[in-house]
Amino acid sequence: MKLRTLGCSGGISKELRTTSFLLDDDILIDAGTGVGDLTLNELRGIDHIFLTHSHLDHIACIPFLVDTVGWLRDVPLTIHALPETLDALQNHIFNWVIWPDFRQISNGDGPMLVYSPIRIGEAVELKGCKITPLPANHVVPAVGYHLDSGRGSLVFSGDTTTHDPLWEAINRIGNLRYLIIETAFSSRDYDLAVLAKHLCPSLLAEELAKLHRPAEIFITHLKPAEIAVTMKEVHECAAAYNPQMLQHNHVFEF
Repeated sequence: MKLRTLGCSGGISKELRTTSFLLDDDILIDAGTGVGDLTLNELRGIDHIFLTHSHLDHIACIPFLVDTVGWLRDVPLTIHALPETLDALQNHIFNWVIWPDFRQISNGDGPMLVYSPIRIGEAVELKGCKITPLPANHVVPAVGYHLDSGRGSLVFSGDTTTHDPLWEAINRIGNLRYLIIETAFSSRDYDLAVLAKHLCPSLLAEELAKLHRPAEIFITHLKPAEIAVTMKEVHECAAAYNPQMLQHNHVFEF
């Protein structure tokens, strides 16, 4: 399997995109602003979106994606997410006020959009890859994802704060190669990180101490104004784990 980083920032600028990953050619893990860099043909090829949660930086491109390519496809785009996340999309985005409800709009072959609820711990298998929702702890219902090709695994934490069940699940993964984990705030914003249920470097170090398997660690979701200071603190707090900052267009193969 191949996972391409389309966006991994906690904000936007000319060079920065919010969270989204392209798994092979047809699956998105989250759909932040990085999706907008794909070509029309690449967008047309996306069949599935797996969402970690309902926050805007992780869903921003879904309305534009389905409106752009829904007319060019003969099968609907499927969104996989927790029931609470799907309810949020339906009630607050695809509600005919913010955007049309594309579950009700046909391109001649059927609806352009369908929803598929997921459950924590229950794998969805697509083309030989198992995509398993993992427990997360955020201000809205949220998950991380375990992507397993059979030969190797990658874990993406999604947005989360401290959460022992996440590490219990990760430590059961025998072929773990990569861990992408958020650190949204610097340590000087510790109180805000706790309030917003994100990680800061000191909390990250405490969480990584719960990891009992070798893995390459990549840090994501950094706030644009605090990239340098946050990564400096990450290296001070968690040097033993050799964490690297995730970069736009980084490709993982596993």
